[in-house]
Amino acid sequence: MPVETRSATHTPSMSPSESPPGPRRRMKKSENEDTTVQKTEVKMEPEVGEKREALELETAEETEAKRPKIEEADTNKYAFTPGVIERGHIYFFYRPKVQHEQVHSMDDVAKLHVLLVPSSSEPFSMQGESEQSKDVSGADPDEMNLVAQGADAAPAPESTTKDKKHFRLIIVGKKRLPDPEREKHAPIWATVIFVGDNLHDLEEKLGERTYETKTRGTRHTPPVRLAGRGVYAAVNSQGNVPSRNATHLGYHLSHPIELGDVQKALGIHIASSFVIQVKNPKAEAPASQRVGLPKSRRAIYTEDVMKHVFGRGEKGRSSIGLRFTNCNCIELLDHEGAELLLIPARTGTEGNDQSLGNGRGEALEEVSRCESEERVEQIFKELAFNKDRFPAEPLKGEWA
Repeated sequence: MPVETRSATHTPSMSPSESPPGPRRRMKKSENEDTTVQKTEVKMEPEVGEKREALELETAEETEAKRPKIEEADTNKYAFTPGVIERGHIYFFYRPKVQHEQVHSMDDVAKLHVLLVPSSSEPFSMQGESEQSKDVSGADPDEMNLVAQGADAAPAPESTTKDKKHFRLIIVGKKRLPDPEREKHAPIWATVIFVGDNLHDLEEKLGERTYETKTRGTRHTPPVRLAGRGVYAAVNSQGNVPSRNATHLGYHLSHPIELGDVQKALGIHIASSFVIQVKNPKAEAPASQRVGLPKSRRAIYTEDVMKHVFGRGEKGRSSIGLRFTNCNCIELLDHEGAELLLIPARTGTEGNDQSLGNGRGEALEEVSRCESEERVEQIFKELAFNKDRFPAEPLKGEWA
């Protein structure tokens, strides 16, 4: 019967009652079925393999793609990037020698301090745009354009109500700043001695101190004297080759507006700039030079800084890397014991323009001019200092 034949196994013989076209069609169908199964099986195997290979390839590509990005991000953090790396307000203090209540000349000065208080807000020219437009409506467009060009270097007005501000206190060697006009190629050492965020701690650091000694009894160190205040900007300047890259720090005084004997003796100009280089803490000074801090007091940088900034371990360099480097990232100065080399560059607004670029010297001058009308009391409020503890006569150019 036909039903039995369909369900039975195919045989070469056929009964006469069977219709020839039927089996041929069945055979054809069976061949098609086998072919379909084979094609399906052949097709499925590459599909699974391709997916597996694609998945493995995609995973490998993602892994490889992620590795460079992580390394690049770490490297770029310390890479030399042209432009303004910091702006803020700068203060100059000198401390009299022990037991010298009155200073008459540099012979009575023990130390010169430079205080940097970075600005944490937007640049000066970007504050209150609508209000500024009222004030500068009659200003010279060319002058305003110069200020706009250097706006990234101009700090906003300093707050007088905050006692929590980031700061760095730097002590300058030889008790004076490098003079670009007289000592063009005479760098001066400097050291970051105090980094913090509490201005009251800074006030105590700079205030008077009384202590006991076994040989001389009670000793008294007078408080520091404020000798200058202004605005500053730190800028990375790119040279035509990497070895020509440099970090410039330029400042412009708001107080005083005219230099006196004190400022001239301390090497403070109305406007000036110098190149900053940071010393490798692993580098030792030549035996003939008695400069620098002992190892126990030097800055401790991370391995990433030593590798990416100082070039430690790079082929063709010593095992410690570069002895000195530019201030690629301002965080290099946020370490107590950081040793700096201050190289005199230029003086005046035009000199700052050349050192900082893009009209930034003009911008600093404009901000300092606006802030020069502030009273001395306001300066001490910016620092959260008790003004009665610190003599300010040197701001007038007079020793105190």
